[in-house]
Amino acid sequence: MKKILLVEDDTRVCSFINKGLSENNFEVTLAMDGGIGLQLALNSQFDLLILDIMLPTINGLELCRQVRLHNTEIPILFLTAMGSTENVVIGLDSGADDYLVKPFKFIELLARIKTLMRRGGKIGETSRSDHDIYQFADLVLDDTEKSVFRNENELSLTSTEFRLLLMFMKNPRKVLTRVDILHEVWGVNFDMGTNVVDVYVNYLRKKLDKYGDQKLIQTVIGMGYVLKEN
Repeated sequence: MKKILLVEDDTRVCSFINKGLSENNFEVTLAMDGGIGLQLALNSQFDLLILDIMLPTINGLELCRQVRLHNTEIPILFLTAMGSTENVVIGLDSGADDYLVKPFKFIELLARIKTLMRRGGKIGETSRSDHDIYQFADLVLDDTEKSVFRNENELSLTSTEFRLLLMFMKNPRKVLTRVDILHEVWGVNFDMGTNVVDVYVNYLRKKLDKYGDQKLIQTVIGMGYVLKEN
C-alpha cells in the first residue's frame, strides 16, 4: 500500500482527502503543522507528499525546500488556494513536482497523484550502467546523471527546467505546443489561462544563453516553441 503524507491545516480538507485516498487504497498520514510535517517527512518513509503552502510554524514552501535538501526523488504536490502564475512558479521552484489549486475535484487530485507516482517509479529504475545522453549543437544532457552542459559549462537547473529541456532534446527541430509541454512536463494540464510554460521557457533560455552565443530555444508565433539552430 502506497503511503502519503498530507500536511494541511484545514480539518475539512484533511477529512475529505483522507476519506477519498483511503477508499483508493492509500495509507494517509496527516499533519496539521508545517514543523510536524517536516519531521515526519524526514524521519519516515512516504511515497508522496501533499503540502499546503499556508501552514503554522513552517510554511509549505520552506518545508518543500528542506525536504529537497535530503530527498530529491520523492514526489511533492502542492495543494493550495494560492493560484496565481507567480505562486505556481514559486511553488515549483521550491522543488515541488506539481501544483493543484483549491477548490479542486478529488478525481483530478487522484489523477495527479497517480501520474507523480508513475514518474517516481521510473526514476527509481535508472540503475543501469548505460547513460541516456542527448546532444544538440553544443548542448549535452545526461538523463541518468541528471546533468546538463553547454560548451563544457555545467548548468544548474531545477527539476522542472530539466524535464522541460529533456522534452526539447528528445524532439529537436519539432514545434512543441504549450499543451504538449504541459502534458509532458507537468503530467496533466494546468488551467490554460496560466502562462507557466512561457515563464519556464524564459527561465531555461536565460540559463542556456549564458554559455552560448546561439539561441537554441526559439518561439514559433501562434504555435509554441522549437529547439533548433539559427
